[in-house]
Amino acid sequence: MTKKLLIIALLALVQNSFSQTIIHRNAEIEEMVSEISADSLEHHVRQLASFNTRHTLSQDEVNGMPAAQNYVLSKFNHFAKQSGGRMSAEIEAFTIPADDRRIQVDSPGANVIATLKGTNPADDRIFIISAHMDSRNKDVMDAENPAPGANDDGSGTAAVIELARVMASHEFSATILFVAFTGEEQGLKGATYLAEKAKENNWNLAAILNNDIVGNSESSETLLKDNLKLRVFSETIPLAETEREAAVRRYTNADNDSKSRQLARYVKEVGERYVDQFEIKLIYRSDRFLRGGDQTPFARNGFTAVRISEMNENYIHQHENVRVEDGVQYGDLPEFMDFEYLRKVAGVNLAALANLANSPSLPEEVRIDVRSLSNKSSLLWKAPQIGNVKGYYVLMRETSSPMWEKKFFTTDTSLTVPYSKDNYFFAVQAVSESGAESLAVFPTPLTR
Repeated sequence: MTKKLLIIALLALVQNSFSQTIIHRNAEIEEMVSEISADSLEHHVRQLASFNTRHTLSQDEVNGMPAAQNYVLSKFNHFAKQSGGRMSAEIEAFTIPADDRRIQVDSPGANVIATLKGTNPADDRIFIISAHMDSRNKDVMDAENPAPGANDDGSGTAAVIELARVMASHEFSATILFVAFTGEEQGLKGATYLAEKAKENNWNLAAILNNDIVGNSESSETLLKDNLKLRVFSETIPLAETEREAAVRRYTNADNDSKSRQLARYVKEVGERYVDQFEIKLIYRSDRFLRGGDQTPFARNGFTAVRISEMNENYIHQHENVRVEDGVQYGDLPEFMDFEYLRKVAGVNLAALANLANSPSLPEEVRIDVRSLSNKSSLLWKAPQIGNVKGYYVLMRETSSPMWEKKFFTTDTSLTVPYSKDNYFFAVQAVSESGAESLAVFPTPLTR
């Protein structure tokens, strides 16, 4: 082969590889991601930051938390007009009990929630995208002085608002809740209320994507600027793990395969599929040191939840009073945010959320046969209860790998692959007719 022909062949190979990547994108999801607007995100952040404070205990109906809640509600109600009656919105009030820590007396609280009902009557699943709309300055008990909270967490709240706008006119099999929590800075109060309500009412709550501090691309101290990476935090050993689940985890060495970790992998794979030149970093921690997020109350109640957060945090613009000191501007102000970066983060959320809400439910009773010594691996499962299934992916990765490395497609409910169960980890996904994948299910051992 001549040098010229070799170059042509290589170019054809590259083009073919690229076209295969594009084919995996769902056109409707791709269109929705493209509709996300950095300008809209900036508008919402600036509007939220314009209130004097969004402190949970602020009762100023003109320039405090109630005014901010009404702003978010007005946006949700406006978008609901495009939903054909499927979206509704409310401010759900509740009482925050005194805790002798950050809530001195029983206090009013409220979450702002938009509900986009699923179109499949047989699909009772609920997916949540969330952020917290309350803000704080250096003194966490200061409900009077300015606390603009542009990035923490006006950024996440703006993303939730923007996704409600884009997704309201589209149909999904499952129900989606767009939630702006209150009370996060006072101890995860709004999220605790909703997580306990979901458990008490036996919601089929399939996944929670919690966005907290997602609009900045420059770190303090190192002055590193990077708008090409995003972190997803996920718990390793589930907070709500039972003794039996712990025994199975130890036997199968599944410490890195909690349901939340499967969700984190899903966000990475699907998010990078739809948002170009953006890398999602899997952080093997439930959260950062000395910090917490609204995903935690859901994890405590046995639900699958992850925290999504910017790669580089700037502590000069977090939990600080607005001031100039030694020529340095402190405070969580909109001018220190990167709204193009926030657009990418919102795109990752939308891609994962839309794919999940149109996927089948999880394959049932996923097992791996360990009854004999073999250099092959046999998996078997039952069809999911919800959704029309085109087939299944059996996923495989080396035990040292963070991400699934191979996918084997089958239309059956069992598959034997020529790879040793001793050397690899496996999981199973259900795939809809449109190509939407469910979350992966790690198999339990079939021993007899």
